[in-house]
Amino acid sequence: MASFKPTKIQVYPKLGEKVTQDTLYWKNYKPAIQIKEFGAVSSIDFSPVAPHNFAVTAFTRIHIYGPYSLEPVKSLTGFKNTAYCARFRSDGQLLVAGCEDSVVRLFDVSGRVALRVFKGHTKAVQVTDFTSDQYQIFTGSDDYTCRLWDLPNATELNRYREHTDYIRCGVTSKLNRNLFITGSYDHTLKVFDARADKSVMTMDHGQPVESLLLYPSEGLLVSAGGRHVKVWDLLKGGQPLVSLKNHHKTVTSLCLSSNGQRLLSASLDRHVKVYNTTNFKVVHNLDYAASILSLALAPNDESIVVGMTNNILSIKHRKSPDESKGGPGQQKRRPSYRVSVKGKTYAPKQEDYLVSKPVKEYLAKYDKQLKKFNVSKALDAAMEIWKRQRNPDVMVAVMKELDRRGTLKNALAGRDEQGLCSLLHFLLGNVVDPRFTPVLVPVAELILDVYSQVIGQSPLVDRQLLRLQDMLEKEIGYQQELMEVLGMLDTLFASNLPKMEVPCPDTSRANGLSPGEVGTSRPPLHAT
Repeated sequence: MASFKPTKIQVYPKLGEKVTQDTLYWKNYKPAIQIKEFGAVSSIDFSPVAPHNFAVTAFTRIHIYGPYSLEPVKSLTGFKNTAYCARFRSDGQLLVAGCEDSVVRLFDVSGRVALRVFKGHTKAVQVTDFTSDQYQIFTGSDDYTCRLWDLPNATELNRYREHTDYIRCGVTSKLNRNLFITGSYDHTLKVFDARADKSVMTMDHGQPVESLLLYPSEGLLVSAGGRHVKVWDLLKGGQPLVSLKNHHKTVTSLCLSSNGQRLLSASLDRHVKVYNTTNFKVVHNLDYAASILSLALAPNDESIVVGMTNNILSIKHRKSPDESKGGPGQQKRRPSYRVSVKGKTYAPKQEDYLVSKPVKEYLAKYDKQLKKFNVSKALDAAMEIWKRQRNPDVMVAVMKELDRRGTLKNALAGRDEQGLCSLLHFLLGNVVDPRFTPVLVPVAELILDVYSQVIGQSPLVDRQLLRLQDMLEKEIGYQQELMEVLGMLDTLFASNLPKMEVPCPDTSRANGLSPGEVGTSRPPLHAT
């Protein structure tokens, strides 16, 4: 008796996303290191000088981490309430941060106590930054005002109250110490010049603005608010260039890659989108476990740091060239030469008796049921695998085997409402997949033949059958349109191809006659 042959699972080509250079670049990071903070991570900022430490603002503390340290190298805890927006100065020696108690504090990175305290705001200060000359500080507050402060004297230089709602983001110019831009919950962006008494440019984002980003050339401004990321041309008076809507929740943070060719946006939908800055198309997507509040990239994109609402700080470091290529440290240890050649030169003698060890056969659950001819249970076992792994290959292979045996109709029959709904749900998800259509279309016809008498007794089954009908009708319409397009293309190709002359064996003939026959006529026919 022949042994039972397990069901052969056909390997189908995967319909995954195309692997591009961006995919390889942004996936070339080690697994994330997760650090538990004291509160939601609202701000992350990298120091512009080596070794590029980064400041993390969470609850009432500011932690400064080294590039590869898992513990903070410095903690600034002189806050009575929630701290906001810690920013490094361009020399990396000073750090400024706002607070819920409306006070702005200036710290020396090498110390712990605040060097200066700036008082004047009446509500929480959630925007702070240094100007390009390093001697002034720009702040924005929930009291609708933005201000410039003199660093040596701790005095207020300018005050602007043009916004009508909270100021939650801002950025200063690195090329002109007098320019800075604010974004507010009143949906507007305003460009200020310290030499003027009011704003010099206003743009309407259309949603509460959460984050601003200025390109290194400072000709383009990027704003994030609501589900939209918008790009503005400052050289043309704030003209909108493009509006991106790739997130399905509020966008909270923006940053640029080190070469300025990729724009990153983080959102409460737990995704980080990577855009190409030439055409603003999404080239990659990063997923995280919780909603993202802050995002930062290290110089040369060596690290991606993300702060989330669940108080987790996620750090991904770029792999070294040896780790990317699977260097010697990543290779498995190979057996020694003496062990690998052991027994290979042994020649059996004529009187030797070979004792073969029986090979134990391991069958899948559906194969065990097929071996016992329990066709319904075999189909149920394949259905369980599909529900658990969402891999339709096994389910399709079992159906194909049942069809080969001629027992597919028996396996599909005799099911209750729940079992029939599971089968219809599988068909709805895979019947239009070109890999499975040749197998699943006959299955759908068998289900209709078997259960045609009970149609109308279950609203759930009727609803799924109507969905299946609509899906098949749409697919047939798509196929017909595709065939029409292919016919049009064939006609265009045929008309545009150069015409080839077909050589004749005897080109001297005229109208198929030999030279002697040209001009001769047939004799007239005489009636008898």
